[in-house]
Amino acid sequence: MSEFEKYRRRLMKLSTTNIADALDALNLKGATYGIRPLWENAGKVVGRAVTVKITAAGLTKGKNHLGVKAIEAAEAGDVIIIDNGGRLDTSCWGGILANGAKMKAVSGVVVDGAVRDLDDCVEVQFPVYARGTVVATARGRIMEEATNVMIQFGGVQVRPGDVVMGDRSGVVIIPQERLDETLAKAEGFFEKEEQMIAEIRAGASMLEVDNKFNYEKMLK
Repeated sequence: MSEFEKYRRRLMKLSTTNIADALDALNLKGATYGIRPLWENAGKVVGRAVTVKITAAGLTKGKNHLGVKAIEAAEAGDVIIIDNGGRLDTSCWGGILANGAKMKAVSGVVVDGAVRDLDDCVEVQFPVYARGTVVATARGRIMEEATNVMIQFGGVQVRPGDVVMGDRSGVVIIPQERLDETLAKAEGFFEKEEQMIAEIRAGASMLEVDNKFNYEKMLK
């Protein structure tokens, strides 16, 4: 078992909001916006980032279709993360890529932009997070600029090997060198919130619980 698999088990117990709160408490920028799973049972994704930077198509041509080199570079459990600047007019992920990534045991893809062939992704049960879907191909519109370089994703800096986590609330990025302290802080928040929920379900009033746990100042 790789060292990261121990982290994966801990991360899978948490939510992106636990992580986002921990990042805020540590003054780290890792909470993205507007990128969510595109099908209901896509499931949580957790893994190390394999990054793809997209640029406009033009006279300089790409050697491979976008995403192919990222799939080739990915290891089992990784997450492919694509920076297309939030564009919704053209796809930067589709069914063939989903099948290739599935065969490499990639955890999922998260896209700051749009994807297509969503039915194909659902058919192979490959988790896809994006801003939306579109039918227009990437060919002749965009191309891959680079693989495994620093990118921007939903307003957040992402480097190869940073940790990506996604659930129904959205996507968060954990800087790889701050993973231990982020996880410890997030687990503390999770335990506190579980205690609050247990007391509410046992009949305590919201005001009582709020005053007891000082929820407004929990991140301090």
